[in-house]
Amino acid sequence: MSIRTLSTRLALAGLMAGTSVVALAPTTALAVPAGGYADLVEQLTPGVVYIEVSKVQPAQMEIPGFDKDEFERRFGRPFPDMPNNGPSQGLGTGFVISDDGQIVTNNHVVEGASEITVRLTDGTEYVAEIIGADPLTDVALIQIDAEGLTPLSFGDSAAMRAGDEVLAIGNPFGLGNTVTSGIVSAVARDINSGPYDDFIQTDAAINRGNSGGPLFNNEGEVIGMNTAIFSPGGGSVGIGFAVPSDMITEIVADLADDGMIARGWLGVQIRPMTDEVAEVLGYDKPVGAVVERVSPDSPAASAGLQTGDIILQLNGTDLEDTQALQRAVADVDPETEVQVTLLRKGRELTLDVTLGTLPTSDT
Repeated sequence: MSIRTLSTRLALAGLMAGTSVVALAPTTALAVPAGGYADLVEQLTPGVVYIEVSKVQPAQMEIPGFDKDEFERRFGRPFPDMPNNGPSQGLGTGFVISDDGQIVTNNHVVEGASEITVRLTDGTEYVAEIIGADPLTDVALIQIDAEGLTPLSFGDSAAMRAGDEVLAIGNPFGLGNTVTSGIVSAVARDINSGPYDDFIQTDAAINRGNSGGPLFNNEGEVIGMNTAIFSPGGGSVGIGFAVPSDMITEIVADLADDGMIARGWLGVQIRPMTDEVAEVLGYDKPVGAVVERVSPDSPAASAGLQTGDIILQLNGTDLEDTQALQRAVADVDPETEVQVTLLRKGRELTLDVTLGTLPTSDT
């Protein structure tokens, strides 16, 4: 599976060997136990699994207007054969969350898979099925037909602070059970990979194959899932990112229900407030989200939102920026009535809006 890269190769963990995937993981913990992590690792390892994915590569694109026979007639030689579209292989990591075979991994690890094989640390292999996946948070839930597994426990990612120690277990480069440690470098990191970025950043070594693996605190609780790295050269440079456990638990609970994620939808296109506007309005810095466009037949349109409105609060909670609005709306169930507080031509007002179901990537 291939890892997604952002500008200077900020690779979103898709650590699949044999493809361009690169997986990254964060670290989180409090104090290295006397004698090291060996006892904790021995306890946690059975809950970490290794994932092999087979994918069928898409057929070659047709070239509009191209005539193979005409090419051969004009140039007097056969048109070169295109490479066969055979299967590709990728490697990743996952972790067990139930004794009956539910496993969490990255969406990019299993997306487009024709077959998913899960290998336990004792070497037992199972074919897995996808229960559901959410590309916007890069979380996927898969299932194997097994009993008596050793599930891992989730911890509180919101309690993690920069400087806390962390431990990552995964399958870098297909080597199998590999442990790395480090600290939390930052929390609530936005790497511009999507509207719900809220990553834990770590300096624990994360490489291809680590994607989807757990990031532990020193209590042995999963506080993140290794998902991306910042990598100018494709390898670990000590800047990795993990999806926080608090987000994972919400997404997984929704996927386990019906395999789908239902997010609230307001129906506006937004942009940040500028520094100049913030100064005029008396704010120390930009806040909220400026409405650029109201989608026709949307909840926002029905409630009377207008272009130029500045959305400041949702249900009484201040919104620091556009991403805060996107997250706040997404966290509300569709068909729920919310109160949207906004500024319109210098006057503050509050509108009641019944959210719809998010159909696309807009807010």
